[in-house]
Amino acid sequence: MTAAAPSRLRVVAPVGFAQLVGYGGTYYLPAILAAPIGRDLGLAPSWTFAGLSAALVVSSFIGPAVGRFVDNGGARQALVAANIAFAAGLALLGSAHGPLAMAAAWLIMGLGMGLGYYETAFAALTRLYGTSARNSISGVTLIAGFTSTVSWPLMAWLEAHFGWRGVCFFWVAANLLVALPLNLTLPAPGPLPERSATPHGAEERASALSPAAERRAMIAVGLMFTATAIVSSGLSALMPRLLVQFGASQTAAIAASALIGPAQVAGRLAEMGWLSRYNPLLSARLATLFLPIGAGAMLIGGPALAYPFTALYGVGNGILTIARGALPLALFGPAGYGRRIGILSAPARIAAAIAPVALGLLFDALGAMGLIAMAALNLVGFAALFLAPAARRT
Repeated sequence: MTAAAPSRLRVVAPVGFAQLVGYGGTYYLPAILAAPIGRDLGLAPSWTFAGLSAALVVSSFIGPAVGRFVDNGGARQALVAANIAFAAGLALLGSAHGPLAMAAAWLIMGLGMGLGYYETAFAALTRLYGTSARNSISGVTLIAGFTSTVSWPLMAWLEAHFGWRGVCFFWVAANLLVALPLNLTLPAPGPLPERSATPHGAEERASALSPAAERRAMIAVGLMFTATAIVSSGLSALMPRLLVQFGASQTAAIAASALIGPAQVAGRLAEMGWLSRYNPLLSARLATLFLPIGAGAMLIGGPALAYPFTALYGVGNGILTIARGALPLALFGPAGYGRRIGILSAPARIAAAIAPVALGLLFDALGAMGLIAMAALNLVGFAALFLAPAARRT
């Protein structure tokens, strides 16, 4: 961290709460509003989920450019622009009376996702704190980890009293009156730690990887991000259905699925505490193993182990969220971090966009045995990390 770097709490708390608002009004919105939107507009609920998928694809295309912009000191502007895009998209969605307006609303929100989701926040923290940003990244994900816990009950209550359009305009106000002012408090960054320019203007990387080693590391981390994104996005949408296919009752499936949120927070607390003593490569490897262990237990023990399974999945997923920010920092250093994380996240976001539909078809074909495919994807991510060079502790 540079001498001029600001206090961690003064930065982490506002950014974390702004992320909670940003994700709550976009990524978590279809789970509550897809059905009422469909009833009102005469569309299947899948249209709303398709809108979210399209938005994630849009965000993947602009991610690398946004990362370069943040590397050049534009984090605050990007995060504020995201809140404006979210508000504009939600206002259009709340006013929509047909599929075209709804589609346009999600595309605008996709611009906001590319400008202001986790990757931009992680790059902003790295721009401020350099190689010591790991705990700040963990702090932001810890706060934002309560998004579903806060947003789903809140949206359900608001929808019951004010309708789905009222929920959309609530999030418009939350973005403009809460998240945007919070993001405006982000300090302007000073000179990037551990960065210097070569005579040709290229950045000198703190990690000192050779070009070949960097390419290998980018491929390894990108493969891990993509494999685990498929699992995370797919199971987030399908977990209760999966547990029912294993023989759990609907009530037990919902109750077990509710454990995922607290378990993710537990994983993030572990990353901030005990695991912070080790480099993020070890944390990421460990996190990819929780789901395969839980899946093996479920395949042997059946629905009686639904609660341990969802808890293990949640802990691993919580740690992996932090790894998305901490691992590139440990491998490549802070110079050019925004550009690299934008490139690494692009295929993962596209995969996350198609995962719920693809995995739904998979589970239709294979039933509960589709869980083996999910465990295999996590093991692909685990194996890929052995292609990466050793990471420095951060």
